[in-house]
Amino acid sequence: MKNNRLAYLLMLPALLVIAVTTVFPLLYSLVLSFRSWKLAYSSAPGPFVGLDNYAELLAGDSEFVASIATTLSFVAIDVLATCLIALGCALLLRRAGRVTSVARALLMLPFVMSPALIGISLRFFLNPEYGVIAASLGKLFPGLASLIWLAHPAWAMVALVISDVWHWAPYMTLILLGGLASVPKETEEAAAVDGASPLRIFVDITLPQLKPVVAVVILLKTVFALKAFDAVFALTDGGPGNATTTLAYLVYQIGFKYYDMGYAAAAGYVLTAVMLVLAGFYMRLAFKKGI
Repeated sequence: MKNNRLAYLLMLPALLVIAVTTVFPLLYSLVLSFRSWKLAYSSAPGPFVGLDNYAELLAGDSEFVASIATTLSFVAIDVLATCLIALGCALLLRRAGRVTSVARALLMLPFVMSPALIGISLRFFLNPEYGVIAASLGKLFPGLASLIWLAHPAWAMVALVISDVWHWAPYMTLILLGGLASVPKETEEAAAVDGASPLRIFVDITLPQLKPVVAVVILLKTVFALKAFDAVFALTDGGPGNATTTLAYLVYQIGFKYYDMGYAAAAGYVLTAVMLVLAGFYMRLAFKKGI
């Protein structure tokens, strides 16, 4: 009994920090989403308006609808590119050896970098006047020599995806490497002895056994892509126009550019609801498959 009390006592500081930094802001923002609060006019929250903020959002706010379409496009391209690159890297780094060990260690470098730093760096690299990447691509592909990447809606989205893939692909590669380590080599070796090609072995033997891990990687990356903010803020600022304004970035704009705190809280909880659904799928899959 005394040991239990001591354990709870030792946990108390951490629980207090979590309550202050996570639980209280979540509950406060939930209450705020049912109130009207124009920060430009009042420093205190306004009256309760019930579900009016949510109704206005879901009834056809053009910016909100556009941000949802942008978010879906970004998430689809970003998740697909990240998972394919991560899977390819995991297969290449699967074999043991000194070179692959060094490569695995180097994989963490992009992940430990701040997404904001990656976005700012890529913004400089893509500058049409002095950017290294822009100049190199212009030499290799003359059609891109005069391209202003961040001024074109489609290419700005490509740049945003590149920034996010660069950050997250290494982490997903390490997860998939762990999944590949759990695949029995005997089944693959037996298929090779029977004359199966490497592609057939991967499609018929390796991939089916790796599906639970791939599913977890897809779900995790989807959640991370939905709440992506740093890269948008540092690289494109939601532009050109609103071509890269994702839902997470729109919440920031509503709250800290338009100063409509109640409306921003409601938009934030719409995004939170989507992520909670995806988190539920992830937990169900993790416990079902025993990952």
